[in-house]
Amino acid sequence: MAFEIPGLDPTAVAEVARYAVELWHEHRIPILLSTVFLLGLLRTYLHLYSEPRQELLVLPTIYETDKKTKETALVEKEIKDKKTGVETTKKEKASNGGPKRIKGDKVRTKKGANGNDSGSESEGPRKIQVLVFYSSLTGNTERYTKDFAKELGDLLVGQSDAESKAESNFLAPQVLDLAEIDYDEYFLSTPKAAADGPVDYFYLLIIPSYNIDSINDTFLAHLDETHHDFRIDTSPLAPLLGYSVFGYGDRDGWPTEEEGYCVQAKQVDKWMAKLTGRKRAFPLGMGDYKRDGKERLSEWQTGVVDVLKMIEQTGSLGEGVPGSGEPIESDDEDIAEDDGEVVYEEYESKKTLEDVEDLGRIIKQSQGDGQAAPIAIDFTDFGKTGKTVRARKTATVTVKEMVPKGSPTYTSLTKQGYAIVGSHSGVKICRWTKSALRGRGSCYKYSFYGINSHQCMETTPSLSCSNKCVFCWRHGTNPVGTSWRWVVDPPDLIFNGVKENHYKKIKMMRGVPGVRAERFAEAMRIRHCALSLVGEPIFYPYINEFLGMLHKERISSFLVCNAQHPDQLAALQHVTQLYVSIDASNKESLRRIDRPLHRDFWERFQRCLDILRERRFRQRTVFRLTLVKDFNLEDEVEGYADLVEKGLPCFVEIKGVTYCGTSTAGSAGLTMANVPFYQEVCDFVVALNKALNKRGLKYGIAAEHAHSCCILLASERFNVDGKWHTLIDYEKFFNLLEEKGPDGDFTPEDYMGAATPEWATWGNGGFDPRDQRVDRKGRPIEAP
Repeated sequence: MAFEIPGLDPTAVAEVARYAVELWHEHRIPILLSTVFLLGLLRTYLHLYSEPRQELLVLPTIYETDKKTKETALVEKEIKDKKTGVETTKKEKASNGGPKRIKGDKVRTKKGANGNDSGSESEGPRKIQVLVFYSSLTGNTERYTKDFAKELGDLLVGQSDAESKAESNFLAPQVLDLAEIDYDEYFLSTPKAAADGPVDYFYLLIIPSYNIDSINDTFLAHLDETHHDFRIDTSPLAPLLGYSVFGYGDRDGWPTEEEGYCVQAKQVDKWMAKLTGRKRAFPLGMGDYKRDGKERLSEWQTGVVDVLKMIEQTGSLGEGVPGSGEPIESDDEDIAEDDGEVVYEEYESKKTLEDVEDLGRIIKQSQGDGQAAPIAIDFTDFGKTGKTVRARKTATVTVKEMVPKGSPTYTSLTKQGYAIVGSHSGVKICRWTKSALRGRGSCYKYSFYGINSHQCMETTPSLSCSNKCVFCWRHGTNPVGTSWRWVVDPPDLIFNGVKENHYKKIKMMRGVPGVRAERFAEAMRIRHCALSLVGEPIFYPYINEFLGMLHKERISSFLVCNAQHPDQLAALQHVTQLYVSIDASNKESLRRIDRPLHRDFWERFQRCLDILRERRFRQRTVFRLTLVKDFNLEDEVEGYADLVEKGLPCFVEIKGVTYCGTSTAGSAGLTMANVPFYQEVCDFVVALNKALNKRGLKYGIAAEHAHSCCILLASERFNVDGKWHTLIDYEKFFNLLEEKGPDGDFTPEDYMGAATPEWATWGNGGFDPRDQRVDRKGRPIEAP
């Protein structure tokens, strides 16, 4: 029904509307222009004749320009003449905004790291937080540092009543282990201030020097990379109040500084000078931990306390002579800061080259009567002041061994049951190997892929890793690094060494009660190799040659990587099965769990997933998900499904984390509370499978191994006639490898094995019925 206005003729209304539309179409341009013009006039009138408005601040300014600061306030100050004793009243002009001129004995306003007044009423008094960093392999430096920090806190904060501590401008010093912290949080920028008020930071670093690979090398590499990264400001740590370094050394091993005494502490001091913008607050301290270490540390502590007290009063380090805070300390006053590449020395001749025009005079004098040949002049040999340039005499660079014999790392790893091969490889007998020898159950790889656990060797050609995972089985004792910087052992030395040591450890089982003779005999023939012991196997420069030696003896290869080395992954040749650890579904969670050393860890992670997607029809690819309660188990199903959709692996292994004692991951250390129950893992797998199917991805739950808390999702590519075929035909794999080569074109389906045993499929537990399951005390457990 049409809208009608009572009392009006509908025909007349329609006629008026039609006329209005025709008028608009005929004169709409003049109407629009006139409207814009009138609005402009109105805007101009309001702008010129209306009352002035307050200034709109788009960006914050250093000094406030409000009305109060523009008005000069008269401050009456009582001044007593010391000579006459007469009190006079002096009127001073004081401005609340802008810098203040300090006169007399008036207390100076403390300044923050950015140089602005920080003691204003709006912000409140700024606190000074001293952070004490240390590194330690043997534990001695850790003990010295904690004692030092306690004494320093007593000197700065006080040790009496709580009221005096609350009034102090210093917070209690914090002690941080360089092996546990995130470098980007402390050495790429200053830490974020606490929510309870503004805080300025002061860094102290206590660094022992080692002639073996240690966390110091990783830390120095980080400082070097930060300084030379064009994406980062030249002095990212400039907001610090200052820093100082103390080094521990051993004069028995390094008698002089030139030979390496406290060399790593000196290097840290140099890089910190560059990154802080020359804020060395106190000279580098050095002490021999066997002789005068405590005395030198005490002297250094006294100097540091004096500097901190001065900063408390003045808010800065004060003025220094030219060259104060330079990265390189030297007796040569003419050294220029150019990253230590060249230094300058006086030109031997008094007739220095001041201008290019002087070349003629020099050449003429050198030729004499014209008989002598003209001198050769290298324009690159002269600096701005006519000084020749020579290469700095540098110490001979010695490539270190990753894990030298007798080192604390070597001792710790061998104590854990490792056999160190060469300088960077290791082998260890797996607990499932011991269990299988005694007929007490095999690894989940037997249920899923048909690996005989008693014929499997667990090893790695690289003990070093690029992550410091919170759930690492090795308690952080293995070396870490982002690039290979150690001696490289040949692959044949590693291959022969790991086999020899594996067989030695198998032979040690011959007297263990319950070992089955037939399995012991079979164990003396290695059939499988799990390159997942510790570290990053793909990090080894000759990993392909090592794999070739395994395959030549028909030993299958199960290689695990942490998705941090995409270039090495792209160059990898055929392996029997390729794993990638997927420990989190997003960037922040991955940073928290894996604690990667690479700054571009997420980009590397994504590139590795792209590589796996490309190889899904050439190799058997597996995503390994380690679930850690309160870390990556809750609310991350959809994120994991996105990663599976990106990489499209052949299989997805979901496993609950294994608790191996107290982790050394500091505040992120694991406890038994972080280990999920098997039912929680099952619920997660069901939810993940549902999320994958919702995306149209054809995956299903293929197998389980309940006593390993592990479940396998498989692509429908391995479901034949309604049955899962997750096992591997190893003989077929080696035949294809020999026929088509390590880079040959064959698919995972080409060496797909027989159907997965019924007892290993989803819902049946996955325990081998040939074996006897026992409890922790070795008592048999009856099957339900």
